Amino acid sequence: MTHQVHAFEPPERFVAGTVGAPGDRTFFLQARGGGRLVSVALEKVQVSLLAEKLEELLSEAHRRFGVELPEPVAAAADNDPLDTPVDEEFRVGTLGLAFDVDTATVVIEAIAVGEREAELPLGAGEAEAVDDDEEPDDDLDRLRVRLTPQATREFIERARRVVAAGRPPCPLCGQPLDPAGHLCPRHNGYHR
Repeated sequence: MTHQVHAFEPPERFVAGTVGAPGDRTFFLQARGGGRLVSVALEKVQVSLLAEKLEELLSEAHRRFGVELPEPVAAAADNDPLDTPVDEEFRVGTLGLAFDVDTATVVIEAIAVGEREAELPLGAGEAEAVDDDEEPDDDLDRLRVRLTPQATREFIERARRVVAAGRPPCPLCGQPLDPAGHLCPRHNGYHR
């Protein structure tokens, strides 16, 4: 099976964004450059963890290699919607991060969900051995993006805003609140 590597080194624009109303949103990573537009779908928690791990990666690059870290610039924030059309190339299963010391850039790789991974229920297969013959990571579609520390910082800030723009959490149980409220387990199933 052939696989496709969508490489943007560097992209004109790389952002996290959503399509849909809060509570029914689909999250995307979108890269644009060289007349191409690639959008890949992922989960909200993946966007949140990506922002968190990128922040840690930048801090570690600063500590170990002396990389200058730019301060977040709120005035230059990219709040534009995703570019259209938003056509899902694939659903992300694995995210990889690296710091290239030679070029002082961050490399982000979003790898498609494998067939075996898509067939298993969440949590299943963790203890099972997976045959190398079935589907190595090299045979999966991927989106590879190379960003400067400044562009990485801008991505982190936008990703955090996108995640926070969802439904507010219930102050008692932490579950998302719908506009009409929700059945809170802390109230024994009664509406607030």
